[in-house]
Amino acid sequence: MAPQMTPGPAASSAGRPPQPVVKRRAAALSVTSNALLIVLKFAAGLVTGSVALLAEAMQSVIDLVASVVAYVSVRKADEPADENHPYGHHKIENVAAAVEGVLILVGSGVIAVEAVRRLIDGGEVEQIGFGIAIIALTIVVNLVVSAVLARRARETESPALEGDAAHLRTDALTSVGVLVGLVLVQVTGASWLDPVVALLVAAAIVWTGVRLLMRSGRVLVDEALPEDELAQIRDTVVSFAPSGVVGFHKLRARRAGARRLVDMHVQFYAGATLEEAHATAHRLQDAIRERLGDADVLIHIEPADRVRPGTELRPPQRSDAPDPPAAGA
Repeated sequence: MAPQMTPGPAASSAGRPPQPVVKRRAAALSVTSNALLIVLKFAAGLVTGSVALLAEAMQSVIDLVASVVAYVSVRKADEPADENHPYGHHKIENVAAAVEGVLILVGSGVIAVEAVRRLIDGGEVEQIGFGIAIIALTIVVNLVVSAVLARRARETESPALEGDAAHLRTDALTSVGVLVGLVLVQVTGASWLDPVVALLVAAAIVWTGVRLLMRSGRVLVDEALPEDELAQIRDTVVSFAPSGVVGFHKLRARRAGARRLVDMHVQFYAGATLEEAHATAHRLQDAIRERLGDADVLIHIEPADRVRPGTELRPPQRSDAPDPPAAGA
């Protein structure tokens, strides 16, 4: 028998909106800010003739696409399980994070291509002061929005918001490089510095995209939970030895979006009734979820003779066994 706990929507703290609302608001903020920055950067790029600024504008177009992907994914991921998706839609957020990693790499490629073209064809940068003011504003906006998204990502454990925050931080990094390049051009008059800085920035952000792809890929291929979280699960099971648990094995745990999925076989002392084992298994599920947060825990109940050598817990005496649940419990 395998009692399964299906957690409801994440409870919100007093006075705080529920997690789905928090994630949607954060994603909407990212979409709005990126739309505004696209207009500003294209205007500055056209006025100054800076290839770095125009590349930045293209990067913001990619940021906007990524933000829309994140917004759609957090809405979809919070939909309840259905007949075609009995395990829920949580991995959509990991897919979105992978898409954002790809877009970061595409953005670096766009910047590199434009920079090489300018180095070959040459060109002058004009009205640099206007470009410097615009790029400085975009840095501030991106840092503020990325900080908000990162905080909301930690609160909700949202891979999509985490990816969007990383994307905006890389955008801020590229903007800093462009700002330095424009200042150097203004000071030295060497227009070739503009595309060179753009190339350096493109190289610097590649690692962010690769790291995001690797992180989301590990979840999509069902990599096990980190060892510290597995240790928490084991410690919780061991703590139930006085309640009649004499062993466990086949522990498997993975992530899907912000949710942990855990399943295991748990053995109970000889003579335990089905009702006792069932009630204890549900308390164990609750305890594991309390340790991990949002978790779906499945426990397969087995008798004591299924304990594997070397995995025994302290077998309790009959007097240690929990009292049978009251009728109707």
